[in-house]
Parts: sequence; structure tokens; C-alpha cells
Amino acid sequence: MQFIDHVKIHVKAGNGGNGCAAFRRESHTPKGGPSGGDGGNGGNVILIADHQLSTLINFRFRHEFKAIRGEDGRGKDQYGKGGPDLILKVPPGTMIYDHESGELLADLAKIGEEFLVASGGHGGRGNIHFASPWNQTPTEAEPGTLGDEVDLRLELKLLADVGLLGYPSVGKSTFISKISKAKPKIADYPFTTLVPNLGVVRLDTERHMVVADIPGLIEGAADGAGLGHQFLRHVERCRILVHIVEASVFTGPDRDPIGDFDRINIELARYAPELSDKPQIVVLNKIDLTETRDSLEEIEAAFKEKGISLVTMSCITGDGLKSLLQSMWSLLVENPKPVEPVEPKDSNV
Repeated sequence: MQFIDHVKIHVKAGNGGNGCAAFRRESHTPKGGPSGGDGGNGGNVILIADHQLSTLINFRFRHEFKAIRGEDGRGKDQYGKGGPDLILKVPPGTMIYDHESGELLADLAKIGEEFLVASGGHGGRGNIHFASPWNQTPTEAEPGTLGDEVDLRLELKLLADVGLLGYPSVGKSTFISKISKAKPKIADYPFTTLVPNLGVVRLDTERHMVVADIPGLIEGAADGAGLGHQFLRHVERCRILVHIVEASVFTGPDRDPIGDFDRINIELARYAPELSDKPQIVVLNKIDLTETRDSLEEIEAAFKEKGISLVTMSCITGDGLKSLLQSMWSLLVENPKPVEPVEPKDSNV
């Protein structure tokens, strides 16, 4: 399934049905009065957050959505049937913007939340409403009003407890595949992960957390380098971050663990200042390799100078995974309230 996290759509609510101008023409009812019924109301367009969806793929190839209009009124006091509401299902975490003004209309962050984006037109009144002692044979009836019509931009921000950060190939995809049933693509070249991956981690029957692998973060991500600008938005809703680094021997002379850590946090701050203040656990991966163990003391000392206690693990052997999961859960308990959505300063998505 394709991962689609932003789309533009056009929605049109149904128009109201026209009122009817009619008169009774029945046996034994001479000079029957007005009998034109009202038109039905047009259908509304409603967006609702559905837990079964995790992407905006349903809007990938269809961009126009129109609700059904109300039926016209008829004679014999018959009112037109109202048009049914058009329900559009979106994944939880979908933000709804007015495309023209850029105004945030709604944030469907919870399962089952719904938002009326376009109201249907009202049905016109039939001539039964215009009869009066001085006008007993009214011929006028009202037309139905038009339904709302609007261009929308839908933007998905994943709802996850934990966000995984790190340069390409540090082991984020391997990590999420080891702790959950997520099956991301894993290979020994950069940018293997092209879309965010979600995994549910169950510590026991009572404790579970949702972890998101955020791909493509490198230096310059906030300006569009790598895939970061496309997916940085998904970090915003994560309650805590797990920042995975690796030893310099795997990254080359131009990079080192402390430098990678600083550069990615700079990109977070450039995108939205609040993101760099989120609670983080810094993890050194690939501790099973001799090269990593040989430089461990040096790396730990560098992070200690920044006041950071480095956690070590090996996704391949499983060393340190259980301890890391417990640390993640403890930090989540310390930060129970979901972080409010953060609007980036210079977002052009």
C-alpha cells in the first residue's frame, strides 16, 4: 500500500431541492387549495477519523467529492427526500486545511472524531407555506439553496508514542522489525526506508506503545535535503524520541555519533523549535561489532559532556533491547499527555 500523507480535494455538499407550486385536483374537493411540498435538504460532507486507515491513499486518484442533492417537492403536500450525508473516512491524525486561506479547520486526532466540512443546501418551501387569507391561491415556491463548496488540503501527521530518529542506515528499520510485527524494507544502502513505518510494541498484556520510524533525516532536512522535509511533520505528535547513532567507523571521517546527534536536532529546531525539546533517549547501535566496542568509551564520554547517558544495543543479537524498551516505557509514563500539534514556521507542504 502506498503511503500518502497529504492531498488536495474538492468537496461539494448537495443542493437543496426546489419547493413545488401545486394545487389540489381531487374528486369531491372543489377549488382545492395549494398543495406544493417543500424540497429536501442537500446532503452534508463529513470527514471522520477511522482507526482502520493509516494513509490518505483513498484520495490519491480521486479528488472530487459531491454529496447528493435533495429531492424537489411534489404536489399533494409531498415533501422531497433529503440527500444522504457523504461520509469521507480519513486516518486519525488528519489535519484539515482550507486550501485557499491556509486556515486549519479541524484536527481529527482521535478515533471517531468527525468534522462537517460542507453543509448541504436547504430545501425550498412549497406554495403551501404562502397561503394567506388575502392570497388563497399562491403560485410562488422557493428554489433550494446551494450547498457549500470548498477546496481542502488534508495533511496526515502520524499518531505515535515514540519516534525513531537517526541518519540513514543506523538501524532504525531493523530495530522496529525486532520489537514489533512491522516489516519494513531492510538493506545495506541509505534511504532504504522511503515512508514512515508504524509498529505496535507490546511489553505485556497491559502495556503497549506505538513506535514510528521516521525516514530520511539528514543535515539540511528542514530545507528539503533527503526525505526529511517530507516526513518531519510526523515527529510532531510523538511523545518521546529515540535517537539512534552509530560509531564513526561505519559513517566515514565526515561524520561521528555526537555530530550526527547535533545535526539532526538542529534540523528539528529549524523545522519547529518545540521538536528539539522533546524527551529523547540516545542509543548507540551495533554494539555487537568489535569496531563499536573499541570506540565505546570515547563515544560515551562525548555524550556525557552534553549531559546525556548513552544507551547501547545490538538489533542483530538483541543485546540491550529489553532494557531500552523499559526505558522507553518509563519515559512515556513521565510524559503522559500528548503533545499539542506544532505548526512549523516555514512549511510549504
